[in-house]
Amino acid sequence: MTKFAKSLINDESGATAIEYGLIAALIAVAAIAGMGALGTQLSGIFNRVATTLQNAGT
Repeated sequence: MTKFAKSLINDESGATAIEYGLIAALIAVAAIAGMGALGTQLSGIFNRVATTLQNAGT
């Protein structure tokens, strides 16, 4: 039983999986924030293009 407890304490594979999960979550948060900012900029650009095209047609 003590060998099992020692091997369980020394096992770090679970910690590695948690670290990878945290890294993936950080990348996801950064991607969502970046895409949100980019989406706002693209919306402004498309609105300017639409306004320019409407003014050119009149």
